[in-house]
Amino acid sequence: MTFDEIKSMLVSKFGTQIILKEDRNGLQPALFIDKADLVAVCLFLRDTEGLYFDFLSNLTAVDYQMHFAIVYHLNSLPYQHGLVLKVELAGNRSLNELPEIPSLTSVWRTADWHEREAFDLMGIYFEGHPDLRRILLPDDWEGYPLRKDYEEAEKYHGIHIN
Repeated sequence: MTFDEIKSMLVSKFGTQIILKEDRNGLQPALFIDKADLVAVCLFLRDTEGLYFDFLSNLTAVDYQMHFAIVYHLNSLPYQHGLVLKVELAGNRSLNELPEIPSLTSVWRTADWHEREAFDLMGIYFEGHPDLRRILLPDDWEGYPLRKDYEEAEKYHGIHIN
Protein backbone atom coordinates (compact mmCIF):
# COMPACT_ATOMS: atom_id res chain seq x y z
CA MET A 1 0.00 0.00 0.00
CA THR A 2 1.36 3.41 -0.91
CA PHE A 3 1.73 6.46 1.29
CA ASP A 4 -1.13 8.19 -0.56
CA GLU A 5 -3.43 5.20 -0.14
CA ILE A 6 -2.76 5.10 3.60
CA LYS A 7 -3.32 8.84 3.84
CA SER A 8 -6.58 8.48 1.91
CA MET A 9 -7.83 5.79 4.31
CA LEU A 10 -7.04 8.03 7.29
CA VAL A 11 -8.88 10.97 5.72
CA SER A 12 -11.86 8.75 4.87
CA LYS A 13 -12.09 7.59 8.48
CA PHE A 14 -11.28 10.80 10.39
CA GLY A 15 -11.76 13.68 7.91
CA THR A 16 -9.26 16.03 6.27
CA GLN A 17 -8.42 17.76 9.58
CA ILE A 18 -6.66 14.59 10.80
CA ILE A 19 -3.57 15.42 8.72
CA LEU A 20 -2.00 18.66 9.96
CA LYS A 21 0.72 18.54 7.31
CA GLU A 22 2.92 16.10 5.48
CA ASP A 23 6.58 15.90 4.62
CA ARG A 24 7.62 14.14 1.41
CA ASN A 25 11.19 15.47 1.34
CA GLY A 26 12.93 12.89 3.53
CA LEU A 27 13.83 9.28 2.91
CA GLN A 28 10.39 8.28 4.14
CA PRO A 29 7.35 10.52 3.74
CA ALA A 30 5.67 11.44 7.02
CA LEU A 31 2.22 12.49 8.18
CA PHE A 32 1.86 14.99 11.02
CA ILE A 33 -1.10 14.54 13.34
CA ASP A 34 -2.29 16.20 16.53
CA LYS A 35 -1.41 14.50 19.81
CA ALA A 36 -5.11 14.41 20.73
CA ASP A 37 -5.75 12.10 17.76
CA LEU A 38 -2.67 9.91 18.22
CA VAL A 39 -4.17 6.90 20.00
CA ALA A 40 -7.28 6.73 17.80
CA VAL A 41 -5.20 6.99 14.61
CA CYS A 42 -2.76 4.32 15.79
CA LEU A 43 -5.57 1.94 16.76
CA PHE A 44 -7.10 2.43 13.31
CA LEU A 45 -3.75 1.80 11.63
CA ARG A 46 -3.21 -1.35 13.70
CA ASP A 47 -6.72 -2.83 13.47
CA THR A 48 -7.83 -2.03 9.92
CA GLU A 49 -7.74 -4.82 7.34
CA GLY A 50 -5.24 -3.99 4.61
CA LEU A 51 -3.25 -1.70 6.88
CA TYR A 52 -2.48 -3.86 9.92
CA PHE A 53 0.45 -1.87 11.29
CA ASP A 54 1.38 -4.51 13.83
CA PHE A 55 4.89 -3.30 14.65
CA LEU A 56 6.17 -0.04 16.14
CA SER A 57 9.76 -0.42 14.99
CA ASN A 58 11.05 2.88 16.35
CA LEU A 59 9.99 5.90 18.35
CA THR A 60 12.26 8.85 18.82
CA ALA A 61 12.12 12.44 20.02
CA VAL A 62 13.72 15.38 18.20
CA ASP A 63 14.57 18.76 19.70
CA TYR A 64 14.09 21.55 17.15
CA GLN A 65 14.72 24.23 19.85
CA MET A 66 11.37 25.93 19.17
CA HIS A 67 9.43 22.68 19.54
CA PHE A 68 9.85 18.95 20.01
CA ALA A 69 8.70 16.22 17.63
CA ILE A 70 7.93 12.60 18.38
CA VAL A 71 8.53 10.34 15.39
CA TYR A 72 6.86 6.93 15.07
CA HIS A 73 8.06 4.37 12.52
CA LEU A 74 5.26 1.88 11.93
CA ASN A 75 5.44 -1.32 9.92
CA SER A 76 3.03 -3.97 8.75
CA LEU A 77 4.91 -7.24 8.70
CA PRO A 78 2.26 -9.22 6.79
CA TYR A 79 1.62 -6.50 4.18
CA GLN A 80 5.24 -5.27 3.98
CA HIS A 81 4.53 -1.55 4.14
CA GLY A 82 5.55 1.23 6.49
CA LEU A 83 4.48 4.65 7.65
CA VAL A 84 6.08 7.50 9.58
CA LEU A 85 3.85 9.52 11.89
CA LYS A 86 5.04 12.71 13.56
CA VAL A 87 3.57 14.74 16.40
CA GLU A 88 4.88 18.20 17.23
CA LEU A 89 4.87 19.38 20.84
CA ALA A 90 5.31 22.87 22.24
CA GLY A 91 8.91 23.55 23.19
CA ASN A 92 8.41 23.85 26.93
CA ARG A 93 11.95 23.93 28.36
CA SER A 94 11.04 23.74 32.05
CA LEU A 95 12.38 20.68 33.83
CA ASN A 96 9.39 20.86 36.17
CA GLU A 97 6.71 20.87 33.46
CA LEU A 98 7.62 18.46 30.67
CA PRO A 99 5.98 18.35 27.22
CA GLU A 100 3.24 15.69 27.26
CA ILE A 101 1.90 13.19 24.76
CA PRO A 102 -0.33 10.12 25.20
CA SER A 103 1.43 6.79 25.63
CA LEU A 104 1.02 4.14 22.95
CA THR A 105 1.78 1.22 25.28
CA SER A 106 -1.86 0.15 25.00
CA VAL A 107 -1.47 -0.09 21.22
CA TRP A 108 2.02 -1.60 20.84
CA ARG A 109 3.96 -3.21 23.69
CA THR A 110 7.25 -2.07 22.16
CA ALA A 111 6.25 1.52 22.95
CA ASP A 112 7.06 0.80 26.61
CA TRP A 113 10.84 0.82 26.19
CA HIS A 114 10.92 3.43 23.40
CA GLU A 115 8.88 5.88 25.47
CA ARG A 116 11.04 5.33 28.54
CA GLU A 117 14.13 6.14 26.48
CA ALA A 118 12.55 9.33 25.07
CA PHE A 119 11.52 10.32 28.59
CA ASP A 120 14.97 9.62 30.01
CA LEU A 121 17.04 11.37 27.36
CA MET A 122 14.71 14.09 26.04
CA GLY A 123 12.28 14.76 28.89
CA ILE A 124 9.02 13.94 27.10
CA TYR A 125 6.24 12.83 29.46
CA PHE A 126 4.11 9.97 28.09
CA GLU A 127 0.72 10.26 29.75
CA GLY A 128 -0.72 6.89 30.74
CA HIS A 129 2.57 4.99 30.52
CA PRO A 130 2.47 2.10 33.04
CA ASP A 131 6.06 2.52 34.30
CA LEU A 132 7.55 5.81 33.11
CA ARG A 133 10.95 6.10 34.74
CA ARG A 134 14.54 6.46 33.63
CA ILE A 135 15.95 3.54 31.70
CA LEU A 136 19.56 4.52 30.88
CA LEU A 137 20.49 7.15 33.46
CA PRO A 138 20.44 6.98 37.26
CA ASP A 139 17.14 7.97 38.90
CA ASP A 140 18.69 11.09 40.45
CA TRP A 141 20.25 12.40 37.20
CA GLU A 142 19.37 16.03 36.55
CA GLY A 143 18.30 17.12 33.11
CA TYR A 144 17.82 15.44 29.76
CA PRO A 145 21.08 14.95 27.82
CA LEU A 146 19.69 14.93 24.27
CA ARG A 147 18.06 18.36 24.58
CA LYS A 148 19.91 21.09 22.76
CA ASP A 149 19.97 23.29 25.87
CA TYR A 150 21.37 20.55 28.14
CA GLU A 151 24.38 21.58 30.18
CA GLU A 152 26.68 18.77 31.21
CA ALA A 153 27.36 18.47 34.90
CA GLU A 154 30.97 18.59 36.01
CA LYS A 155 30.47 16.05 38.77
CA TYR A 156 28.09 13.27 39.70
CA HIS A 157 28.19 12.23 43.35
CA GLY A 158 31.58 13.91 43.70
CA ILE A 159 33.13 12.14 40.69
CA HIS A 160 34.35 14.25 37.74
CA ILE A 161 32.48 13.24 34.59
CA ASN A 162 33.87 15.63 31.98
